[in-house]
Amino acid sequence: MALSLRRTLDEVKQAPFVVDVLRSGERLAAAAAREGGPESVRLLAAVVHDRDELTAVAAVHALARVFDDGADVVLTELLSHPRPFLREHASWALEARLPRLDAIGHLVDVVVGGDFSGVLAQRTLARWAASAPRQVARAIGDELAAAADPAVRSRLVETLGLVPGAIADRTLLRLAVENGEHPTVRLTAVAALGDRPAAAAAAVIRELSTVDDDLGSAARLAAIDLGLDAVEPPWAASSGLTVAQLFLHADIDRDLSRAGAGDNGGVATLLVRLGDALATGERVGRVLTISRGTAGAALDALAPADGHLLTPVPLLADAASAAQAWPSRVAAQRGIRRVLRTHRADVLHLRMAEVGSLAAAEVARELGIPVVFTLAPDPHAVIHALDMTGGLHRGNFGTADEREHYWFRARLVQRLADDASHLVLFPRPELQHDMRELLGLDVAGQPHRFTVVPEGIDLGVSAAAAAELERPGTPGPALAELDALVASLPEHRRRLPLVVSVGRLHRVKGMATLVEAWAGDAELVERANLLIVGGDLADPSPDEQEQLDRIAEVLSRFPAAEAGLLMPGHRPNDVVAVWLAAARAGRAGGIGPDGVYVCSSLKEEFGLALLEALASGLVVVGPAAGGPATYIDDGVTGVLVDTRRPDEVARAMRAAFALAAAPGQAARIGRAVARISADFTVQAMAVRLSAIYAGAARTAGRS
Repeated sequence: MALSLRRTLDEVKQAPFVVDVLRSGERLAAAAAREGGPESVRLLAAVVHDRDELTAVAAVHALARVFDDGADVVLTELLSHPRPFLREHASWALEARLPRLDAIGHLVDVVVGGDFSGVLAQRTLARWAASAPRQVARAIGDELAAAADPAVRSRLVETLGLVPGAIADRTLLRLAVENGEHPTVRLTAVAALGDRPAAAAAAVIRELSTVDDDLGSAARLAAIDLGLDAVEPPWAASSGLTVAQLFLHADIDRDLSRAGAGDNGGVATLLVRLGDALATGERVGRVLTISRGTAGAALDALAPADGHLLTPVPLLADAASAAQAWPSRVAAQRGIRRVLRTHRADVLHLRMAEVGSLAAAEVARELGIPVVFTLAPDPHAVIHALDMTGGLHRGNFGTADEREHYWFRARLVQRLADDASHLVLFPRPELQHDMRELLGLDVAGQPHRFTVVPEGIDLGVSAAAAAELERPGTPGPALAELDALVASLPEHRRRLPLVVSVGRLHRVKGMATLVEAWAGDAELVERANLLIVGGDLADPSPDEQEQLDRIAEVLSRFPAAEAGLLMPGHRPNDVVAVWLAAARAGRAGGIGPDGVYVCSSLKEEFGLALLEALASGLVVVGPAAGGPATYIDDGVTGVLVDTRRPDEVARAMRAAFALAAAPGQAARIGRAVARISADFTVQAMAVRLSAIYAGAARTAGRS
């Protein structure tokens, strides 16, 4: 019986690529479930402690499927293992097992530690609390009594809010009204009471909601959650579909003022432009763009309105990147539920494997809202790219997974894809091949479930930017700022053209690689200045600081290049459009004309900034893999390149400058703009998606 498991385990050990193990790991778990017994436990437990971290992770999850008490023993022991990634995956794997009393305390300890491991332990405790509420509540209460750190106490209170029963009720009510308790802990307790339909909770919420502070705002939101304050927007049934779209990791405003800072990248810009375009169409009457925000802003956004609404949800935590935001899961789920229920969403569109999608998918299942999911090979494409460069391998997978949560995100993508009413795909040159090799998905086998929808830009923004250059008189603020940046350069560099790149300072975006490619090529340094637009330089996130440190290291090796590097930080999208137009046309007495645009991302599913650069008339350099290859005409409108290699990026930049200086520029620009106008506008994207939303709503009986 154990032979099949052995063979499957050998398949995992011998798989040539990490992405292959993401699929064979599921087969290993299935084989473990079929065979069960002590021998399966012994076999899997042996490889858990092996130096092959990738197989170890697969074995932990296979143990969760073994029908044998010995599997519970091994998984519980792993909660105290010195290797953090094993503790993390054991916390997750135990969710599929029956409650084990000697593991509850260990899981509470993991919650105390916080971060992603704490999220997984919290999920397991919530599942176990359904059948063992007293034991879970008492274990949390004991830890709460000993904890002094407000952050730890808040995590424990939030976890207690997931436990049914009178023990949890009493503790939450006491903490909500305790004036000596830390405000964050009280906020967490009040928010949790909004999920508990107890008469005592209603009285406390009523009293606290009269206070005009953060606690009062949280109480007023809890009153809505409890149904004490009903929100009845007077919308007509004929107003069209209500579509919700979501990206929690951005500070989204109408002016896109935070574009390029933290995780405020192309997705945030797209959702604002797309929401406006959808709301002006025939099928959609209301668009809800859900992002993070304050409790007060969340209350204001519940007011009745049609059109495109920005609907923030309070996460009860400081702003964090997507990789660090998983601890916001419970608050995110609560806030998303409130928005979708209050505004009566008909369809929910999810786009990536992060905490917002995890929380929103749970809410959609609960409320019966159909989900449209944009399925990209992410994190699969990043995993494969890192595998090819040697940055990710069997020996370091577990350690890397602690930071990036590759295994969990890959499983989340699989579940979202399985549950979605319809799947949207990005165009790729080898779409069916890539989906099969990276995701194990047969697109051709179920064509009715998939639609290829390119992302799009608003050409009106590019046209307005071009007009700004032609306006006589004193330059506007965007041009004046660019002129001042160039004036800060040494005299001999002020009339050189620009190499421009726009995006977040994140290793996947490859900004440090771009600096290395440019700075390490003496010809490029002499020929052009490098302008990188993006990042919060005043208060960088850990991801941003990592890229800044790498850039500093590159400049220490090539000090002559430092004088030509411009890094102003993030700028609003409209300002960036003006700078792109100026990079092509040049500025009298300032930058030279015929600059180029470079995207050096390790992977780029589509690349809105590349499209905007093409629309401005710039020759572009983009990754040969993924979406850019479907719209960059290699050797005509741009250059496609293997962005993993700085020397290749440098070669592509030289080729791009040659294209920019070649005859027939008007024809080249016309060709690029015509291509975008035909297929890649946000208006065309809205039309395609509206039809998909209507179909999903109709199938679910919501239209």
